[in-house]
Amino acid sequence: MRIEIWKIIIFASFLFYICYITLPILSVFVRVGSDFITQLSNPVVVSAIKLSIITSSITVLIAIIIGTPVAYALARWRFRYKHTLETLIELPIVLPPAVAGVALLMAFGRNGLVGSYAPMYIAFTTLAVIMAQSFVATPFYVRSMRSAFDSLDMKIEGVARTLGASEFRTFVSITLPLTVPSFVGGLVMCWARALGEFGATLMFAGNFIGRTQTMPLAIYGALQTDLQSALSLSAIQIILSFTILVFVKILGRRSGAFV
Repeated sequence: MRIEIWKIIIFASFLFYICYITLPILSVFVRVGSDFITQLSNPVVVSAIKLSIITSSITVLIAIIIGTPVAYALARWRFRYKHTLETLIELPIVLPPAVAGVALLMAFGRNGLVGSYAPMYIAFTTLAVIMAQSFVATPFYVRSMRSAFDSLDMKIEGVARTLGASEFRTFVSITLPLTVPSFVGGLVMCWARALGEFGATLMFAGNFIGRTQTMPLAIYGALQTDLQSALSLSAIQIILSFTILVFVKILGRRSGAFV
């Protein structure tokens, strides 16, 4: 009898939580209604979507170029204060977005530690959007790739080296192909985090239409003046986020060892 009651409690909790998650999401699509297609031609909506896609894509490219060597170094090199540096690299993952934005502003703003010496004004520009997204999103990619490099059998790389392959060629032809599932997963999660970034971008880049107003910022601004635009952008963000999660889960099932 106790087992049956326990099952009822589990089922009730499961049903409640599913409804709690589904209802707000469903409400967005119910409220947006037929205006969804019409709002897609709204200049503010189009501008926000375009800027979000461009900046988040650049952020992902930066993460690949910079994050891959960093992840490899954390996984394979042994040096003093490694764990401290690793914690510092992952800090933006748990850092409140507003704090990240203030930190970027203090470093790269007009009177910042670096910004005061920069030849150009960085804060409140499109570059600031990319920097804010990179700051909070790149650690997700680094974390995924670091785990992938850690899990690889180094004997495979050793065999390639004994056959005459250089360290760089071994890395490109052996190591990287074996990390493809984690590479794609880390890349997708990095892109999703960049696409949804709000707090750091608002603090460091501002909310200027066509220049720094990404989709989350456009939603925030539209809630005060144009609810339909906010709903349309929210629906698009939900669709993109859901698609990303489905893609990651499918990839994880196919790889069997997805990080």
